Amino acid sequence: MAQPVELPDRIQVGPVIDEGHSLASVSDKISGIVLKRKITLGWVFGLLISFGVLQGLMAGATWLFAKGVGIWGINIPVGWGFAIVNFVWWIGIGHAGTLISAILLLLNQSWRNAINRFAEAMTIFAVMCAGMFPVLHTGRPWLAYWLFPYPNTMDLWPQFRSPLVWDVFAVSTYFTISLVFWYVGLIPDFATLRDSSTQRWKQLAFGFLSLGWRNSARHWQRYEKAALLLAGLSTPLVLSVHTVVSFDFAVAMLPGWHTTIFPPYFVAGAIYSGFAMVLTLMIPARTFYGLEDIITIRHLNNMAKLTLTTGLIVGYGYMMEAFFGYYSADIYEKFMIWNRMTGPYAPFYWVLIFCNVLTPHILWFKRVRTNPLILWFISIVVNIGMWLERFVIVITSLHRDFLPSSWSMYWPTVWDWAVFAGTLGFFMTCIFLFIRALPMITIFELRMLLPGARVEGRQEELVQ
Repeated sequence: MAQPVELPDRIQVGPVIDEGHSLASVSDKISGIVLKRKITLGWVFGLLISFGVLQGLMAGATWLFAKGVGIWGINIPVGWGFAIVNFVWWIGIGHAGTLISAILLLLNQSWRNAINRFAEAMTIFAVMCAGMFPVLHTGRPWLAYWLFPYPNTMDLWPQFRSPLVWDVFAVSTYFTISLVFWYVGLIPDFATLRDSSTQRWKQLAFGFLSLGWRNSARHWQRYEKAALLLAGLSTPLVLSVHTVVSFDFAVAMLPGWHTTIFPPYFVAGAIYSGFAMVLTLMIPARTFYGLEDIITIRHLNNMAKLTLTTGLIVGYGYMMEAFFGYYSADIYEKFMIWNRMTGPYAPFYWVLIFCNVLTPHILWFKRVRTNPLILWFISIVVNIGMWLERFVIVITSLHRDFLPSSWSMYWPTVWDWAVFAGTLGFFMTCIFLFIRALPMITIFELRMLLPGARVEGRQEELVQ
């Protein structure tokens, strides 16, 4: 016979959010940003600027389709330029969301609950930006579907030994799992927005998106199983996606690329830049929307510690990369490292060392880790440094080939910059729309952290 089941208290131990909150206040504060808060001039101004920058992508892509990749600064031997640099940079930025959502969930780190929704959204938008560049830099974007294996009349299949094809599968899988994980986490909050809405069209829209969620014990049981399974699937993707991206370089017989340290080195760099971008976006949002009592100093401190940790790993990777060039006894490897440090692109190399190796050491001090303004500036510096790292890896390994007669310089054109700036505009446009249309913080997970919190709603009988 079916017996009613009393749900246990859903309590997380630890001062994750400031005291003084109730279940209703948490729901009202976060959902009110979407349902009740009026559109401010600051939000409109930011959206218009982002959308205006996005037009650079539209203009650059249109001219690229009309004229071809010759409008970019690529040449012989620098056949890869901004397109691959920006691709690797955007993929790296998308790693923090999956790490915060999946790995910290499996490790039962409750402090992730106030920042995981924002990081997950950032992951989706960053991977969308990254996905544009493989299509654009092929030179024939209307034939991009050739990269996917499908039965066709001419029996033409992709070259599965090419890491560029591996990228297609890795990035598409990563995007799919991240999107599903993000949406599943939104379902309980969609139900909260549905019940809190006063306008009929919003009730219908959020009701459709909530998939009939009624806060019952059976729904919670299925939700937690789905979240755990998706977290388990997402965790290896954090390691595998940027490892596959590093194979674009590591499998090439080229000095500066052909090295075994690239997979872990790229993964650490991806998480490093991802956490920096989360801080870059989260700190202003925290200030402008008055969320200091939810995204607390403890969250900033923990994020800064993880940024410092991954920064130390990246610094170790730089040191090993230089050591490999010396220890290899290969004159081409030695020259490549020396050329990076003293050649025509040396200023970029030393700026990235300052940004990625020296600057993060300030985070050893707790006063810095708990100061939002200083932490925000450091995160911007790290993002610049990580972009320069990708630029140096790609360009300095290509521009001086084995034969001096093949040497050439690479300088990006206005169209290179337009496409790159346009993806930044696209990314920020998505962020502004996300903040306005969806709860940027997970409502139901924060309510679980409150002392004495219980799952609301009717308790459905479960058949034993």
